[in-house]
Amino acid sequence: MALRRGFKATARRLAADVRAELGIRTYAPLDPYALAALYGVEVFTLDEPWLPASAVAHFTGPAVESFSGALVQVGTGCVIVENHTHERNRRRSTVAHEMAHVLLEHDFGVLVTAGGSCRSGVESGREALEQEAAELSGELLLPCTAARTAAFRGWTDASVARYFRISERMARWRMNVTGARRIARRSLAALAPGTASGPPET
Repeated sequence: MALRRGFKATARRLAADVRAELGIRTYAPLDPYALAALYGVEVFTLDEPWLPASAVAHFTGPAVESFSGALVQVGTGCVIVENHTHERNRRRSTVAHEMAHVLLEHDFGVLVTAGGSCRSGVESGREALEQEAAELSGELLLPCTAARTAAFRGWTDASVARYFRISERMARWRMNVTGARRIARRSLAALAPGTASGPPET
């Protein structure tokens, strides 16, 4: 399912506004936890003592890959519960994804994230909303402009992941979906030998 027309531009503008609120430049890592705090969304982990012990044992043991996090409505607000046993950059992506739902004002009851997408506890047919959240969270963590700057500098997926504190899988997806390296190759090919230079840092 394709994103609705014009959504990528909308996500870029929204991500830029959010980064401005946080006081960080386009070419800088974003802290999803600071973003959650900015919007008053508390982030809890599965080792909280008030969570059911049997459920925690299940999702940190045999079903560890089936639960990355959850966005839970509490009164008029919401909280995020993340799986603290996952690798740090995966947790950052999870929190960014759930915050994308918040920023986009998606309706939800309980959204459970597993492997990068959410499963709603109250409704089905959320593919379009999930794609929107994935696009916005990707733009928050690695903006299109920053991806293109990294491509001009010849950064590998591993270098991009390390700098922006995201997984290599996320870095590869963003570098591909933004067309960053394709644009860099075409631009550099158009320059005369010896004159190639990357764009200024943003």
